[in-house]
This record gives sequence, structure tokens and C-alpha cells, in this order.
Amino acid sequence: MRLAVNIDHIATLRNARNEFEPDPVAAALIAEKSGAAGIVCHLREDRRHIRDMDLKRLRQAVTTKLDLEMAMTPEMQRIALQAKPDLITLVPEKREELTTEGGFNITGHYNALVEFLKPLKAAGIESSIFIEPDKNAIDLAAKANADLVELHTGSYALKTNDDDKARELVKICDAAVYAKSIGLRVVAGHGLNYLNIAPFIDIKEIEEVSIGHAIIARAVLIGLDEAVKELLRIIQ
Repeated sequence: MRLAVNIDHIATLRNARNEFEPDPVAAALIAEKSGAAGIVCHLREDRRHIRDMDLKRLRQAVTTKLDLEMAMTPEMQRIALQAKPDLITLVPEKREELTTEGGFNITGHYNALVEFLKPLKAAGIESSIFIEPDKNAIDLAAKANADLVELHTGSYALKTNDDDKARELVKICDAAVYAKSIGLRVVAGHGLNYLNIAPFIDIKEIEEVSIGHAIIARAVLIGLDEAVKELLRIIQ
């Protein structure tokens, strides 16, 4: 299983003082050197953490894989076509949320999604849809010609009861098996950390996990290099 590191909260810390440090690009390079298979950043419409110049510099610096999380808007489509990340991941976005709160509403936005992805596909940019572990959502992602689905693991991460956690894990596992069976690549993310990641190692259909907040929080105490390596030791 591979690890993609989300460096958004390096920018959150920098923006708290509206200065220049810590630098998200420097963090991305450390994460890559420490074994990360990719770097994830979310350019939100309100620019609360990653900013346009960060994306431009990340595209120049990242040598593994750059995954741009973004809302399905004309502005973000234009930015993606200019920046040319290796992958874009479509996520729902609300101004008032602290973090992404659920999967992309693919049922309600299917027709727009199909048209939205066409120029990105033509530009050679892979696309992923951040969805709930749901068979219908997976079918629509495949029908829309997405390359990957990222299964939302937030509900699993929030469960405190072992039985509830187990039920959520079964949903995720079943969704991963189904998505893989119809030709989609499968990744997972949201709320995963050092304590709850272990069961995902056995879900072979999930090729990569995307983790940000937990790694950055751990890095405050032990350094980013060791925080990434510590998580890699768990999942590998």
C-alpha cells in the first residue's frame, strides 16, 4: 500500500501569521524523500490554506505524483488545465466546513461531471472522484470515465464502537472490491491516522491511502521525516 501525503495544513500554519514559513513545497519534498508516493493539496475556493502560487511551485517541485483536490467549478477546471497535476480529485466543498464532510454527490451532478472531465482527460490529467463507499456512486464514476475512486473513510474514522467500526470497514472493503472489479483503481482517505489505519492493510484492492492532518500533527512532535516514515512502517 502506498502513502500520499496531504500538505494542506503546512499552509494552514503558515497562513496563521500570513508569512512565508513553513513552506508547503519544502514539506512536500521532505515527504517525498521520506517515502511518500505522492503529494496531495486542496486548492479551495476560499484559499484558506493552499494558494495558487503554492500549486504552481508544487507542480515544478514534486517528482512523484501531484494530486490536486478541487471543487467542480469552471475556475478550478481552468487552473487544473494550466497547472497540469498528475491527478485531480473532485471533492464537495462548503465555505463553512472545517474540512471535507462527505463524498461528492455524483448522482446529483452526473451530467455536469461527464462534461467537466472531458477536457481534463484530453489534457492527459487523470481524474478521481471522492465518493462514499456506495455501489451506485462507483457505477456512475466508472460511467463518467473517471480513472479512480477515492473512498471516503470519514464515517469509519468517527466511529468509537468496535462493532460500528467493523460494519463501516465491511462497507469500504466491499466497495473497494466492486470498484476494482469494474476497472477502477481504488484509493482511500479522510480521518485515517496511526491508530485506525491497520485494518486497511488487508484490503488489497486499495492501492493507496491519502493522509494529511494526522501526519502534520505528528510532525509537530517528532518531525515530518519521521512522521511519514512511522506511518509507512505501519502500512508496509
